[in-house]
Amino acid sequence: MTKPNIDEQVALLMQGTEYGDAALASAMETELRERLVEADREGRPLRVYCGFDPRTADLHIGHMVPIRKMRQFQELGHEVTFLIGRFTSLVGDPSHEDKVRAQITMDEATENADTYTQQALAILDPAETIIRYNDEWLAPLTLEDLISLASNFTVQQFLSRESFRQRFDAGDPIYVHEFFYAIMQSYDAYQLKTDVQIGGTDQLFNIITAARKLMEVLGEKPNIGIILGILPGTDGEVKMSKSLGNHIPLNTSAEDMYGKVMSVPDKAMGEYFRLATRWGPSQIAEIEAGLASGTSHPRDAKMNLAREIVEIYYGEQAGAEAEEYFRRVFQEGREPEEMDTFQLSGDTKLIDVMVNSELASSKSEARRLVQQRGVRLNDEVLEDPNRDLVSAAGGVLRVGKRRFLKLLAADE
Repeated sequence: MTKPNIDEQVALLMQGTEYGDAALASAMETELRERLVEADREGRPLRVYCGFDPRTADLHIGHMVPIRKMRQFQELGHEVTFLIGRFTSLVGDPSHEDKVRAQITMDEATENADTYTQQALAILDPAETIIRYNDEWLAPLTLEDLISLASNFTVQQFLSRESFRQRFDAGDPIYVHEFFYAIMQSYDAYQLKTDVQIGGTDQLFNIITAARKLMEVLGEKPNIGIILGILPGTDGEVKMSKSLGNHIPLNTSAEDMYGKVMSVPDKAMGEYFRLATRWGPSQIAEIEAGLASGTSHPRDAKMNLAREIVEIYYGEQAGAEAEEYFRRVFQEGREPEEMDTFQLSGDTKLIDVMVNSELASSKSEARRLVQQRGVRLNDEVLEDPNRDLVSAAGGVLRVGKRRFLKLLAADE
């Protein structure tokens, strides 16, 4: 395959970026173009990295946005480092936080890092990905080293950050160790001698203000910040987050992932096109032109989007099967061809069946789902959580839109 020209490379690599300032965006694009030309002339790849703090093992597709960008750099022949921030995770990034983050242990960070790495290498090329841990160089730093690094920054710079400023104005505590985070991340960039650092808009200060300054002070050419927009959740409004219940988890089924993408509002599709797919600028432009002209229906565009995202994580066959499942269950109103089964022996009350089959995590959740009229037996809406289902063998219990359970007689 012919390598894209410089203009095409820049367009692809800047796709999905968001700086909040047109001049800054232009400056980063110009620097990226110059660095690409320079690297091509010298016959070397760009050194690219993104750091990940393993503070949780519950990953969703929003976490994968910068990894998708890393993959784009890989496909263009550049050197990619997947940096696991075991040491920075001990502090926790204060970006966009309205309170101090709970500290975790190195053991917890190490355990979570295994999950991150496995998920990342499902997208990145394992043979071409460099994996590093920032405690390699951060742990040996002395207090003298930290004093020297900290002397390059002012308290005013940190208080200019919205998260710190809001807490300061409200009289909420800001702890000194929280200031360390940006310094530690900047030192990561210096140690890796990076050409490009990838991060979300919540990393703007850490990458553009702090890392570029520290690299220059320490005698390195400042890195180029590829600052990506934040993927909204299934509500299409706010950042994807498990705590908000608007996330699309990675540890789910292909059918569930497809269905959750289909629930994303039409207005957020453009952000998903740019941040969560393998599609390039020209393909996205063609899709959006079709939507704008009315020659393409939003439903069809979203189905293509859902299939693309499922294929990234589960492969082409799973994408096709998930789409067929969606058509059958949601568009045609039929039951899925395959579903879990539950034998009606012992407790046969609806509430017990839901909990024992894991259609509900607790009896209180089961009652809530019934009260919300979200539970059906065949075509009947069930209103009594204590209803006896012993005579319902052969029927299908449906909870919400995506969960089905075939009820079997005790002797089946």
